[in-house]
Amino acid sequence: MNATALRGPSFLKKGATVPGVRLHLVDGTYELYRAHYSKRPDRPQKATVGLASSLLSLLDDAKEAVSHVAVAFDNPIRSFRNDLFDGYKSDEGVPPELRAQFDDAEEAARALGIVVWSMDRWETDDALATAAARFAPEVDQVRILSPDKDFGQCLDGEKVVLVDRMRERVVDEAALREARGVGPESIPDWLALVGDTADGIPGVPGFGEKSAAALLRAFVHVEAIPDDPSTWPRTLRGAPRLAASLAPMRKEVALYKQLATLVTDVPLTETLDDLRHRGVPREAFLAWCKKLDAEGLATRPKRFV
Repeated sequence: MNATALRGPSFLKKGATVPGVRLHLVDGTYELYRAHYSKRPDRPQKATVGLASSLLSLLDDAKEAVSHVAVAFDNPIRSFRNDLFDGYKSDEGVPPELRAQFDDAEEAARALGIVVWSMDRWETDDALATAAARFAPEVDQVRILSPDKDFGQCLDGEKVVLVDRMRERVVDEAALREARGVGPESIPDWLALVGDTADGIPGVPGFGEKSAAALLRAFVHVEAIPDDPSTWPRTLRGAPRLAASLAPMRKEVALYKQLATLVTDVPLTETLDDLRHRGVPREAFLAWCKKLDAEGLATRPKRFV
């Protein structure tokens, strides 16, 4: 993906608005999993302590210049989508030692003074998509901290971007279009055709990223794709075969698209000012460090309140 390297305000293209107030939206579930499977030495509460360390690094990163921040978690990994499709992702297969830390992870983020959204009926992605849609008009930039391709549908120019901290890159709408071949409006359709193994969405047999993108560049949404392959782009190879695969699966594809479409009206109660990070609450954080035998983190915060 031709994405911009992760750095400070200078990453924006010439003529773009220089960020002032940035809203950072953190995929806490991803961060927790990343910490669990990291190369850090095994220890009790490894994932939770690793998550806290990662969040501290974010808060103290001068280049990111965090002023407003929230983190969302799937707790449990089950949502309304499981009622729609039996194969959708769930807690099944989650290591017990990791599943046991979901509540602890939320406590760790709160101990850092960060607003936490705990999702059960909805998912982490829905909470962050809702916040991005709601608060984008109020800030200079929304930065969604996650590598999840679902969030491509949230991108808006350089106003709403994805930040992959592990790979040190920023993806804006232009980078998405270059990499995927489609824009944000077509990402749920693209996922419906290609599938998403992480979420348990099967996709349509025979469709790959390039063939799905070629069709969606022409028709934007799956509902608009004609059954007759002679009307499809002539550069698309295997059109008759793909059309024969898609035709009997229209109902399933509509469901897959629904599963892949993020909700943007989750009832989050916070205002933008509620998301302002004023510093790490000293007493609460030090108590948390002692409770988890993580005193090594106690001196990490640069700003206490």
